[in-house]
Amino acid sequence: MHFRTRAIHVGNARDPQTGAVVPPVHLASTFVQPGAGEWGEFDYSRSGNPTRKNFETTLASLEGGGYALAFSTGMAATTCVTQLLSTGDHILAGADIYGGTYRLLHKIVNRAGIEVTLAPSTDLAKFEAAITPKTKLLWIESPGNPLMSITDIRAVAAIAKQRKILLGMDSSFATPVLTRPLELGADIVMHSVTKYIGGHSDLLGGALVVKDKELRDKLYFIQNATGAVMGPLEAFLASRGLKTLELRVREQSRTAMKLAEWLAQDSRVSRVLYAGLPSHPGHAVAKSQMDGAFGGMLSFEVRGDFAKTKKVCESTKLFQLAVSLGAVESLIEQPASMSHASYDAAARATFGITDGLIRLSVGLEAFEDLRDDLDGALAS
Repeated sequence: MHFRTRAIHVGNARDPQTGAVVPPVHLASTFVQPGAGEWGEFDYSRSGNPTRKNFETTLASLEGGGYALAFSTGMAATTCVTQLLSTGDHILAGADIYGGTYRLLHKIVNRAGIEVTLAPSTDLAKFEAAITPKTKLLWIESPGNPLMSITDIRAVAAIAKQRKILLGMDSSFATPVLTRPLELGADIVMHSVTKYIGGHSDLLGGALVVKDKELRDKLYFIQNATGAVMGPLEAFLASRGLKTLELRVREQSRTAMKLAEWLAQDSRVSRVLYAGLPSHPGHAVAKSQMDGAFGGMLSFEVRGDFAKTKKVCESTKLFQLAVSLGAVESLIEQPASMSHASYDAAARATFGITDGLIRLSVGLEAFEDLRDDLDGALAS
C-alpha cells in the first residue's frame, strides 16, 4: 500500500466489539492476567498499552522499520538512545542540532562520564576525523536545526557501518513523508511527535524506530525501566495526526518553497537557508534523499543586529512568536534567544547561529497571507 493508505489503515483496525472505525482509547493503567506468573500481551501501561501499540505499529510501517517505541517527549526518546552507552564512551554529533539535544549532551549525558563532540556532519572528512576509538554513537539531523544544513545520510551510514558504530538521526523536520533514514542505512530514527506527526500543537510525544530486533529490545528495556512512555490520549492524537501527515507536509513544503524564493529576492534579507533553493550547498544531496519536496522549515537572516531581528519576530500577525514547529499554524522565532538559547554564546558563534537568524515553521495558511505578514514585519 502507498504511504497515505498505510497511514490510515495500518495499526487502525476497526474495533471488533463495536465496529467503530476508530480504535477506542484504552485509558487503563493495569490489565488482568490469565494466571499467577502467566502474562498476557498487556500487563501494565508503562510496559505496553493497546492505544500506544496502534500508534507504534503505524509509525513503524511509515518509517520502513520493524519496531517503534513511543515516548512522553522527543527528548525522552533521545535520552533513551544515549542510555545505550556507558562511562568512557564517546558520542559524535552533528554541529547543526536542536538546542535541547545540545543541552542534553553537554549538561546531562556528560555527567555520566560520556564524552561528547560536535563536528559538521555536512563535511564528511571532518566528521569522520572526529571519530575516536571510544565513539559508540553518531547523531545527526537533516535538515539541521536551525541552519537547515543537509547531511548525506547514506555516506554517514557507510562510515558508521565500517566503524561498527550506531547511527541515530533526529528526523523530526523531514518526517517519514520526505526522508526515511532506515532505508538509507541509519540504525535509529527519532521523531519529536509533538511536531509534524501530531501536527496541531496539542500533544507532547517522541518516538524511536529501528529495524533490528535486538536493538529494539535494548531500547525497550531502558524505556520500561525508566518509564518515559507516551500516554494513551497522546497516542490517540498522534495516530490521528499520522492520517493527514503526508497531505500536510507536502502542502507546507510547497508554501515554504514559495516563501524561500520570495525572501531570497528581498534586499532586507542577507541570506535564506532552505534546501529547495538551488543555491543551497546541500541542494543536490537533499534532492537525492528527500522525496519530492524539502520540508516546511526555513531560516533566513535579516540585515541588522539582535534588536532588529527581535523586532521582526515580534511584529508578525499570522506567524506566531513561539518555539516548536510542524503544526497547522505558522510560527516564527529567533533561535539565539529562544530554541537555541541553551547553547553557550561561544558555541552559537562557532556553529553559525547568529543574532540575525530567524527560523520559520510554515503552516497551512495561504502563501500570499504569510508573504504579506513577513513583508509588514520586515518593514517595521
